[in-house]
Amino acid sequence: MQIFIDSANIEEVRRAHEWGVISGVTTNPSLIAKEGRDFIATIKEMISIVGNLPLSAEVVTMDANEMVEQGKRLASIGEGIVVKIPMNEAGLIATNQLAKAGIKTNVTLIFSSTQALLAARAGATYVSPFIGRLDDINQVGMNLIEETSSIFRTHAIETQIISASIRHTAHIIEAALVGAHIATTPFKVIQQMMKHPLTDAGIEKFMADWEESKDNLGSI
Repeated sequence: MQIFIDSANIEEVRRAHEWGVISGVTTNPSLIAKEGRDFIATIKEMISIVGNLPLSAEVVTMDANEMVEQGKRLASIGEGIVVKIPMNEAGLIATNQLAKAGIKTNVTLIFSSTQALLAARAGATYVSPFIGRLDDINQVGMNLIEETSSIFRTHAIETQIISASIRHTAHIIEAALVGAHIATTPFKVIQQMMKHPLTDAGIEKFMADWEESKDNLGSI
């Protein structure tokens, strides 16, 4: 399973990319607004870091024709751009038109397997089920990933499933086990993935033993 970083923070994207662990980036209007920077300039700077890795940039209109026009402008910025489109009637129309134009799309705000199926049939490259927000209203968000994965496998649907609204590392493990292709996650969760108290303790002991004995062990 691939890991995408869900962020519009340039330093976060840079650090995660330096680790060599991310296969793409997702953004949304809220993340861009949080950074208080120009939308296009932010997208271009992230492209300068990640190159042609998939980078989902979202349209900001509810009109299908405008979605298509915005999508084409976004796609012209870089080869890796994936146009992120909301799951609604206008979004399906735009997804279908952009797919016919050879432009990759990521249909977002998916909360049911029927929505995921419609988006896939419209031509979406990716669908983004939001698991954390379902958990927030006492539904089991991971059931949506499992249902969608089963439907796509049964019918040989090539659309990839991005587990979105990730809240913690357990979400990533569970999503991988039930068949998600990708988890898009905040930087802090990627940081948590690398941490374990036994690892920290082991490193501390190795270094302490080395300091105590290094005079007799030579140099590296």
